[in-house]
Amino acid sequence: MAEQPQAQEIVDVEALRVLAHPMRQRIERCLRAGPANSAALARQLGESTGLVSYHLRRMAKHGFVEEVPELAKGRERWWRAVPGDRRFPPYSRQTPEMREALTAMHRLNFAELADLVGRFEDERDTLGPWADAALFSRSTLRLDPEQLRAFFEEYIALLYRYSPAEGEAAPDARAVHIRLLGIPEGN
Repeated sequence: MAEQPQAQEIVDVEALRVLAHPMRQRIERCLRAGPANSAALARQLGESTGLVSYHLRRMAKHGFVEEVPELAKGRERWWRAVPGDRRFPPYSRQTPEMREALTAMHRLNFAELADLVGRFEDERDTLGPWADAALFSRSTLRLDPEQLRAFFEEYIALLYRYSPAEGEAAPDARAVHIRLLGIPEGN
């Protein structure tokens, strides 16, 4: 079981903008699979090495990625994603700039989700036993804001309970994308 990191509330608008940038989100997704250098990331993303390096430095400035010095060879720099429990201030404490950055990030996240579902459906016939592994739940709970926050904290704890420590995943384990979305109904 992976250790649950301390929750980190991100209130710096510049950091939020870094997280909300489409290229940086793509870089982070690639690095979740393991360390890479800018040349390998550039090939994978179909972008120039210089552009990828620029975005990596911006991400590193805010602690979202870090160098892996033990993999470096000469001037070649390797990078890895920095895991964390990143949180955002509640809407009532967000500035207009924060809201703009978070809205952009949410839109990218929803587009990523739609893409993941589409790719899964396109590849399902080739996935063997994993074709049956897509899980979906749809429900409505009647909660007050405090109960909803408690539900969210239990969800985060559950994710870490099932997240193996580095190097301890089962041989047939795959990355499984898990998303939680709770949206209250309007008045």
